[in-house]
Amino acid sequence: MKLFKKIFFIVVTIGALYLISSCGNGTNNDNKNTDSLTTKNINIPDFNSDSAYNYIAKQVEFGPRVPNSISHKKCAAYLVEMLKKYCDTVYVQEAKVKAFDGKMLEMKNIIGSIKPDINNRIFISSHWDSRPFADHDPDVKNQKDPVPAANDGASGVGVIIELARLLHSNQPPIGIDFILFDTEDYGQPEVSDYPEQPDSWCLGSQYWSKNPHVKKYYAKYGILLDMVGAENATFYKEGVSMQYAPDIVKKVWDAASGIGYSDYFLFAESGELIDDHKYINEIAHIPTIDIIHRDADSKSGFYKYWHTTKDDMAGINKNTLKAVGQTLLKVIFEEDSYASK
Repeated sequence: MKLFKKIFFIVVTIGALYLISSCGNGTNNDNKNTDSLTTKNINIPDFNSDSAYNYIAKQVEFGPRVPNSISHKKCAAYLVEMLKKYCDTVYVQEAKVKAFDGKMLEMKNIIGSIKPDINNRIFISSHWDSRPFADHDPDVKNQKDPVPAANDGASGVGVIIELARLLHSNQPPIGIDFILFDTEDYGQPEVSDYPEQPDSWCLGSQYWSKNPHVKKYYAKYGILLDMVGAENATFYKEGVSMQYAPDIVKKVWDAASGIGYSDYFLFAESGELIDDHKYINEIAHIPTIDIIHRDADSKSGFYKYWHTTKDDMAGINKNTLKAVGQTLLKVIFEEDSYASK
């Protein structure tokens, strides 16, 4: 994803008193038993962060999933296998897309659908490819090496596969599509020998937004996951999300707060990002939000190992995976109650 990507995000506090009242609801509750979490007589399954962690580790084991590489092809086969195991229908959307450097990339968007015939549906997405160069690595010698992409890519996919596993045996009240976008992270570096090219990021979601996997595809809304696995991650209300889908942002952040994860999902806003959701909102016209780690203390404004060779499994934290996954389960299983209001 790109920072409208050169602009450091500005955090706007939404009510100091509200933030104060929210304190203490987050990480201290990570180890609580949510095995039979019930809200409004709705039984919500327990998100298994160990399982999600293992799905992330499996992706990283293939090596960097750079488009056109052997690791990319092997990981694609694995992801298709996992979604076929847990979803009713799986689509593999293949195309060749042109990168900023003129290279033709073999793109595979992978989509798993649960209850594909139901119109009342949402989607949850992440990108699964790896950035081909660690251009933000502090060591110049590493900047031409590919990124392991444990957090920036694999974490969102790991959460999604665990959600699919749980929903396979705990049928949701709505239809769900899990969309794994490819060629998201092959965008033009800030320092490049090529002329500046707009829209060089998020090639898979741009393609899908113009060519959805089914004709006249409809979803009430979408949720994008990007870098959702780091320890003590902080998710702000991102600018594009607030522009196109503020009600969905509120729904998700309220859900997180309601089960004790407001230390992760902060009631404060951040600047706009170029990420997959931007093109979905603007081209497919499906209200879509971005759950993405922003870090006010890092130079980039993102996860401290963003686009470096240290974005590996050492940076993945199970408590954060739990916070994100359990929040999404609450949103999914309460969707009917929201729809009736």
